[in-house]
Amino acid sequence: MAELDHGTLTDTTWPSLPVTEWQDTYATLHMWTQIIGKIRLVLAAKLNHWWHSTLYVTPRGLTTSSIPYGTRTFEISFDFLEHHLQIQTNDGITRRIALVSRSVADFYQNVMNVLGEIGISVRIWTMPQEVAQPIPFEQDYKHATYDPEYAQRLWRILVQVDRVMTEFRSRFLGKSSPVHFFWGSFDLAVTRFSGHRAPEHPGGVPNMADWVTREAYSHQVSSCGFWPGGGAVEEPVFYSYAYPEPEGFRVYPVHPKEAFYNLQMQEFILPYEAVRRADDPDAVLLAFLQSTYDAAAKRGNWDQAALERTSI
Repeated sequence: MAELDHGTLTDTTWPSLPVTEWQDTYATLHMWTQIIGKIRLVLAAKLNHWWHSTLYVTPRGLTTSSIPYGTRTFEISFDFLEHHLQIQTNDGITRRIALVSRSVADFYQNVMNVLGEIGISVRIWTMPQEVAQPIPFEQDYKHATYDPEYAQRLWRILVQVDRVMTEFRSRFLGKSSPVHFFWGSFDLAVTRFSGHRAPEHPGGVPNMADWVTREAYSHQVSSCGFWPGGGAVEEPVFYSYAYPEPEGFRVYPVHPKEAFYNLQMQEFILPYEAVRRADDPDAVLLAFLQSTYDAAAKRGNWDQAALERTSI
């Protein structure tokens, strides 16, 4: 890999992902991940801030990790190298469902049928979350596109972002979330906590109960992540926000120079292309993550001396 020129590294390690080029696949894959995420949500032991519902990046795609089912465990994984969904159990059963252009309704029925065949019975709420004009999974024949090239591009980006954000997470001694993928908002995120409770969140997230949001933001946080974009945002972005947002946060000087505070989204934004095209993408992304955290911690009066690692 080190022998390749920078342009080749950019194309293979940090590939381009313009929303307009893969929006139909994006919409379909979003619903597929919601189906799998909701299965974990129903069966996994509850964790604070809904951490028991997320997916995780793997060397091949995304996974639920182990899910308990009675005395058995199973795992559901998206494989974006060979393009299949794999279901494995601790008693040696493996089943695969091809990732091809098929409707959300067909995918949902296939997953439920396979789970039933291997003795796993689960019922999920089939209404999608955090999307406009949601269609119940079993009725969704609108979203039915899967382009393997763009699904794999997304995963390749997630591999790199997961790696860099894991390094960033390692610098913090306080309570921190895993680096995990939220299927509702379709983003990879990591969150740091100051240790203090936060004021009640006002809610208002589309197609999400306010009590869900309030549990997610019960404590003061600095959160950052990667989002492929959507709607008015036609390019992938990195983001960082604080809740509650302290006075002076949005005008705090952050890095790199391409980063800015988006008033509509109420968070700092760094276009993915600024990282992708950088001579040192890791350093540029880490500068953004660190400086926006500093904005939250310094303006929010966090005890940084107690919370941050000085050496390993």
